[in-house]
Amino acid sequence: MAAILLTAPALEPLTVAEAKSYLRVETADDDAVIASLIAAARSHVEAITRRALIAQTWRYLLDSWPPDGRLCLRTGPLRALIAARVFDTNGSASAIDTAMFVLDTAADVIAAPAWALPQPGRAVAGIELDIQLGYGTAAADVPDALRHAIRVLTAHWYDNRGQVAIGQSVPMMPPTVTAILNSFRVLSL
Repeated sequence: MAAILLTAPALEPLTVAEAKSYLRVETADDDAVIASLIAAARSHVEAITRRALIAQTWRYLLDSWPPDGRLCLRTGPLRALIAARVFDTNGSASAIDTAMFVLDTAADVIAAPAWALPQPGRAVAGIELDIQLGYGTAAADVPDALRHAIRVLTAHWYDNRGQVAIGQSVPMMPPTVTAILNSFRVLSL
């Protein structure tokens, strides 16, 4: 199951002003650097936890429907199924009514009766599902622990810029961030 980002988050879970306050930076000289570190920290946190923090839209591509009709997402939290399509042998898409699917947002599962789902005509990427993931549309919707992990990681990267270039070795992530993220990780086989 491949996933393609269609709509990126509209904002970051941490503002530059919040990060500057935590870093005790009073000038605007490093605002662009801090903004990019926040975005990188969010992306890193999302990759490790497999959790989308701010609402974003993804397209999942499937070759076939799961035999039991239950699609267990490898990422979350699931917010909505926006669209579903199946492709015939000519590559023409047919929309599937999203009302026939049941969303289990607690388990990040999309389910439908397997017998009722139209079978794709092409063998590869014959099914497309457009899904909205994320805790919400505002920074306040993101759990405080994850926002703090981004804050600490941003500070760590900001404080250790260029350390490898002068021969010092600095861990990519402080142990406190790892400890915070472990409780949010979604594991998959």
